[in-house]
Amino acid sequence: MISSLFHTAIADPLYNALVFLVSIVPFADLGLAVIVLTVVVKLILFPLSLKAAKTQILVRAVEPKINSIKEKYKDDKAEQARQTMALYKESDINPFSSFLLLLIQLPIIFGLYWVFAFGGLPQLNYDILYAFTPRPEIFNVHFLWVSDIAKSSAVLALLAGVTQYFQIKLTLPTLKARDSKEKPSLKDDLTRSFHMQMRYLMPVIVVVIAYIISAAIAIYWTTSNLFAIGQELYVRRKLRTHTKEGTSFGKTEVVSAL
Repeated sequence: MISSLFHTAIADPLYNALVFLVSIVPFADLGLAVIVLTVVVKLILFPLSLKAAKTQILVRAVEPKINSIKEKYKDDKAEQARQTMALYKESDINPFSSFLLLLIQLPIIFGLYWVFAFGGLPQLNYDILYAFTPRPEIFNVHFLWVSDIAKSSAVLALLAGVTQYFQIKLTLPTLKARDSKEKPSLKDDLTRSFHMQMRYLMPVIVVVIAYIISAAIAIYWTTSNLFAIGQELYVRRKLRTHTKEGTSFGKTEVVSAL
C-alpha cells in the first residue's frame, strides 16, 4: 500500500517530469535534465526551505538565552518549556518549520533517488509513462566529460562530496573552543562527535553512494548542495540587512550566529 502510494504520488510523476525535460532540453541531455528537475523541485520547496534555514540561524542566535532558561528552571520542566516557547514567540521563531520541511522533503528526495537509481534510464519504462508524456527518440547520456552518466563517475562523485562538505560546514553552528580548565560534559562530547561525523563522515558517505549508483545521482547531489549553499548565503544576507534595522532579540546574537 505504502509502496503503491509512493510510486503513484511521487516517483512516477518525477520520472515522467524527467522524461519530459529530456524531450525539451538541448541535445536531449539527460544530465542537463537532471539539473533542471533538481532545481525545479528545490524552487517548489524554496519557501519552506527558506523558513527552515532562517529558523536554524535564529535558534542559534537565542541559544544562550535558551541555556539560561534551562539552568534557571532545571527543576521545573513544564515552566522551562513554557519559557522556551515564549522566547521563540518573542523572537518570531517557529521551531517546527524544519520538521515540516523534512516531512515534505523526504518523500521527494526518495522519489528523485528512485528515479535516478532505479528508473532504468536511458531505457524508457513505458509501464509508468503517462499517455501525454513525450517519448524522446534519443537520450544523450554524455554530460561534460562523462561518457555515460548512467554509470559511475569518480570525478562527479568527488564533486558531490566536496559540495556536501561545504554545505554542511556552512549550516552547522561553529563549536566554541574548549576551556582547558573545565572538564567536558557528556553533552559537549556528544555534540562535538555529531559535528565531526556530519562534517567529515557525511561527505564520504555521499561520495561512496554517488559513485556506486551512477553519475546521475552525483549530478543531483551536487546541484542540490549548490542550491542549498546559495540559499544559506541568501538567508544570511537578508538577516544581516534586517539586523541593521534592529530585531526583537538584539543585533549581537544574530551577528554571532551568522
